[in-house]
Amino acid sequence: MDIEAIKNRISGAIPESQVWAEDLQGGDHVSVTVVSSAFEGKSRIQQHQMVYALFKSEMATEDIHAMALKTLTPREHAAQTGG
Repeated sequence: MDIEAIKNRISGAIPESQVWAEDLQGGDHVSVTVVSSAFEGKSRIQQHQMVYALFKSEMATEDIHAMALKTLTPREHAAQTGG
């Protein structure tokens, strides 16, 4: 799956999100980082479920075989980046 399509789908579905995505292996292995205030008050599992749900059909057909996912709230992101 195209990296820009992945970023656009997440940005369109998760409010106020910042998305970084990288192709790790021919389009079907990707690394994705999402920062959003929509993750506030949710467990890490719930945050990941929000993102994975957007790609259910692609993961079922292995258009995306593997997604390394990192989700953060804006506060967590600021703490990690020093900003």
